[in-house]
Amino acid sequence: MRVLFVANVDFALWHFIVPLMRAARARGHEVMAACAEGPLLDLPRAEGFTVVPVPMARSLSPAANLRAFRALRRLIRETRPDLVHGHFPISGLLARVAARMEGVPRTAYTVHGFLFNQPGRPWRRALSLAMEWLGGRLTDTFLTVSEEEAGDARRLCIHPHPIAARNGRDPTRFHPDAEARAALRAELGEAPGAVVITALSRLVRHKGYPELLRAMESVPGATLWVVGNRLESDHGADLEPEFARAATVLGPRLRRLGYRHDTERVLAASDIFCLPSHFEGLPMSVIEAMLTGLPVVATDVSGPREQVVEGETGFLVPPAMVQPLAAALNRLAGDAALRARMSEAGRARALELYDERVVVARTLDLLGL
Repeated sequence: MRVLFVANVDFALWHFIVPLMRAARARGHEVMAACAEGPLLDLPRAEGFTVVPVPMARSLSPAANLRAFRALRRLIRETRPDLVHGHFPISGLLARVAARMEGVPRTAYTVHGFLFNQPGRPWRRALSLAMEWLGGRLTDTFLTVSEEEAGDARRLCIHPHPIAARNGRDPTRFHPDAEARAALRAELGEAPGAVVITALSRLVRHKGYPELLRAMESVPGATLWVVGNRLESDHGADLEPEFARAATVLGPRLRRLGYRHDTERVLAASDIFCLPSHFEGLPMSVIEAMLTGLPVVATDVSGPREQVVEGETGFLVPPAMVQPLAAALNRLAGDAALRARMSEAGRARALELYDERVVVARTLDLLGL
């Protein structure tokens, strides 16, 4: 079967979709992908995948989306896939509309987080819901990464048969590693016994960095490592003023590590993972942290509240609030025995629910591949 996977940007394709592509190819299918050009596409191309650049825009610009739609139609007309699998709200909708117009036999869509569940202006949320409802009419196989959003799709009549396929990560890559812990701490000049809290995500407002940076002022016994960068296509306020202020207040207790390809080493060298997002789908970073044996402090929003068992594998705190976040981080930073208990419980839960091999195989089965 010839399969076309469609994403918005290189970051998303590499981190979310390439594992599906590898597994589909291993099953004997002809696999290709389309998304906006970017440096991370060198990685799947080095593995022999055909990734066609399409001028996707993470915006509601009619002109930009029309360009992307036309390019998708040309690509589909030229390659004649048997299945088009779209991901993310705008690129996923364009992919399904183009597939239907070009007579593709089957379409699929994976929800990585409904935009109407995020805070924002009512008209944007209403438009997001309308887009999802329209897309649902064009979708044969409708997947979500979280159970909660599968429930949303049923409740709001977006699709009659949504299925939560989950996300997964490779436990042979993400696992406790004492050697990597010692080596990376030595590289970064971090004391062996220091308590390190790590946040790993794009540097955007809705990931909760303003609250986390403020909370760290009340967690004197720990250092914060921030891993990630801001994509050119990201929207919202620039966080540099927040980080500049935090650097002044926290001094050496704030370390910005930038975008890294060795996140498994960074997590292995950490003690606590924190993701105080305002909304999520089912964050891969939380899965990676749990597999590595880190207790997780996250916000009580869709996705993380399915992953984190309150008081057993970590703590859930209200979004956009500083003091509860600081209290949870302080409790973990000051209690090594509690961290150890949560580490063991979190890793066991992640192995049971989020093993990439199992999740990807089930997803391919649902796609009929």
